[in-house]
Formats: sequence, C-alpha cells, structure tokens
Amino acid sequence: MKAIVVIGGGKIGAVIAQMLAETGDYSVKVLDRSADALASVLKHPHVTTAQVDVTDAAALDAAMTGAFAVLSAAPFHLTAKVAQSAARVGCHYLDLTEDVATTRTVKALAQTAKTAFIPQCGLAPGFISIAGAELARGFERVEELRLRVGALPRFPSNSLGYNLTWSTEGVINEYCEPCEALVDGDLREVPALEGLETFSLDGVTYEAFNTSGGLGSLAEVLAGKARNLNYKSVRYPGHCALMRTLLNDLNLRHRRDLLKDVLEGAVPGTEQDVVVFFVTASGWRGGRLMQESYAGKVIGEHHGQGFWSAIQITTAAGICTVLDLLAAGRLPQQGYVRQEEIALGDFLANRFGKAYRQPGDVVPETPAISKVA
Repeated sequence: MKAIVVIGGGKIGAVIAQMLAETGDYSVKVLDRSADALASVLKHPHVTTAQVDVTDAAALDAAMTGAFAVLSAAPFHLTAKVAQSAARVGCHYLDLTEDVATTRTVKALAQTAKTAFIPQCGLAPGFISIAGAELARGFERVEELRLRVGALPRFPSNSLGYNLTWSTEGVINEYCEPCEALVDGDLREVPALEGLETFSLDGVTYEAFNTSGGLGSLAEVLAGKARNLNYKSVRYPGHCALMRTLLNDLNLRHRRDLLKDVLEGAVPGTEQDVVVFFVTASGWRGGRLMQESYAGKVIGEHHGQGFWSAIQITTAAGICTVLDLLAAGRLPQQGYVRQEEIALGDFLANRFGKAYRQPGDVVPETPAISKVA
C-alpha cells in the first residue's frame, strides 16, 4: 500500500481521497488548514487527516516526508509551495493547476528532482490535453486542433447561464490571464474572453471563448507540428458578454477579491452539473485533408451515501489515473512528465479513467490496472 498525501480537503480533494482509499492500494493523508474542511472528508480506515497550513514550509515538509506522492488540490496560488516541498522531501508530485506561471515553476523544479513532477492532471488541462494529443498523432501534419471544455449547470436558471461548480478563484484567473495558442505556426498569447464562437452538440447550443491555462503543455509539444491550436471554455450563450461587462467595463479584473465576493454571494453552486468536452482536429493524412473529432459528456452520480458532481468526478479521476499509471511504472519516474505522454487508450482503460468513457470508445485489450506495485 502506497502512502499518498492529498493537499486540500475541499470538494475535489475529498473525492480524490475516497477514490484512492476505496481501491485498497493507497493509504491517504489529507492536509488542510481548515478543520471544517477536514471534518467533511470521508471516514475510512485508509484515510487520515491533519490540520496543516501550506504556507508553513516546515510543517508541510514534515507531513509529506515518507510519502510516495503528493497530489495538490490546493488553490492555484498555493500550488507552487506544495511543489517546492515535494522537491525538498523527495516524493512524486502531481497537481491540478491551470495556472501557467505555477506550471513554469513546477517545470523548473523538475529539472533537478529525483522524482516525477506531473502538473495539470485534471480535466483541462489534463484529460483534454491527452485527447488532443491523441487526435494530433493521427495526422502527418495538423492544420487545426481545437479543444473545447465546459463545466456547466444542467439546469441553467440565471442570466449568466452558470453556477459555481468549482474554484471561484480558478474561474476568475482563467478569465483574466493571457491564453496560449498556436496561430499560423507561431506560439502566441491571446486575450481571455476573446475569440467568441458558437457551436451545437447533441442539439444544445453553446458558446466558447479563450480562457487561460487549458492547453497545458500541448502548444509546446505541437510547436512546429500544428499550424493552429487553441483552447476555449464552453458556456451557454450570453455568458461571455456579461463577464466582459464585469471584468472590463466595471474593471473588476483588477479587483478580483471583490469579484469573488460578488459571484459567491449571488451565483449559487450546484451539484447538478454536466462536463462537456469537444476536440476537433483537421490535417493531412495520406495526401488528403481530413478531420476527426472526439466529444463527450459526463454527469454527476450517486456514490455510496453521497453524490459526486461531474466536475468532481472528472477532475479527481484525472489525477487518480495519472497516479495509478505512475505507481505501476507506466510513466517516467523522474523529471517533468507531460500529460501528452499518456496514451488516450491507456487512460480510458484505467479503473479511474473509465469515468470518461463514451459509447463507442475503444480501449486496449490489455486489462486496466487493478493493483499497483
């Protein structure tokens, strides 16, 4: 049984701990500075909790010493501190961050680390990067690769067409920070909330627009191999215009704490959500210009005595799958590991990754990992 530390006892961290503990292959210690957050973590023989402030480096190092890996489900602005501690104590490191600056810090730490550093293991970046890279590998030259992801309410009831399903700080960060893209073969930064488009999937109309962080390292991997590559968040029509009013016209992009208070005070959360993902690639194959797409939806489900929302399932399943592959020796054990190094089939065949499977998905004939070494 491998010892795992999970940073953050919130909605995502608690599900990660439960997923791992229920396999019988992992013992999990959940760290959080909030006693209230830890009180809501599943009571399980393989789960323990400890009240630790991530900003206290000595306490964090002590809590992580001896662990096989640390999985960070902390807010993006605390993630770098967790990575630095992992480097000091010598354990593997995985995170869920979409923050570009944090990932650059993780990459720098990985250069001298003796363990694996694997950032961006969630939904986007994470699974969507794996799916995008898989489609890109099917072309001799990629003309365009478009990644679209949304965590949405199943029953929108306000003018934003949105409910808070995960970190409010994370959403605001995505809407404010520059976005990476490949444009005519060049890696560029494009502004968030721009590039508005609409599309339909299964009879539902959506809009999509630039947001930061969703590409992960895919732009770097496909530089020189793809002409155009971009990532956009999916919302119901009208959302982008209202967010532009708040962030640009009312200048709340420079008063993020106020915007967070406004959103959390006025926009209710929901567990009745749906995660939508849509990847489209076009390029040259055998002398012909071809297109291939991969799309799907995940909804929440009852689990035991509780209910897991779609964003909890997809985010937790992403990082747990990567951990499983790492523990089984299926990923590099040292240095910086990109999501694009994971084959989509291996991901979907995994006991955690199966949460993403869609009708018609083809997975490898080799069995999914059921036990870790």
